Amino acid sequence: MQPILHNLEGAARVRWLLLGSLALNLFFVGAAGAVALRYSSEVPLAAVTRIDHSASQRLERLAGTLPATDAQMMREQLRADAQRVAAAQADLRLSQDKYRNSLRAEPFDRDAMLTAMAEVQTAREKFDLVLHDVIAAAVPKMSMVGRNKLADWPTARRDTTPR
Repeated sequence: MQPILHNLEGAARVRWLLLGSLALNLFFVGAAGAVALRYSSEVPLAAVTRIDHSASQRLERLAGTLPATDAQMMREQLRADAQRVAAAQADLRLSQDKYRNSLRAEPFDRDAMLTAMAEVQTAREKFDLVLHDVIAAAVPKMSMVGRNKLADWPTARRDTTPR
């Protein structure tokens, strides 16, 4: 009688192991399916599309940290130089497009890519110089408080609370 009872206990253990294995397999298949579904569907970019990285928006954020009269002077200078800023930004974007196209070209041309990279660097430097000119033209008209805020600007927009 003992061997029969022993066989029944063994069968029960096997049955529970089989059920446990089945449950774990279903869990892992479900998790893998969820991950696959998450990364195969299109990521909603609604929040990203609202971010404006244009030069005028960056200068507007800078102006937003200044006292009202100084911010107004910065905005007036930006309006006065808007055409130069837009042209420099357009040149930068066109050179970036040329670089991207050189990477996609078939057959790949290393020299064309290097030329395009140099053009991007030159356009970026020109763009930065135009932005610096806008700021340099506005600064002499600003108050001491505005100039100090401008001097502290990169750190002023970060969280400076101790952690």
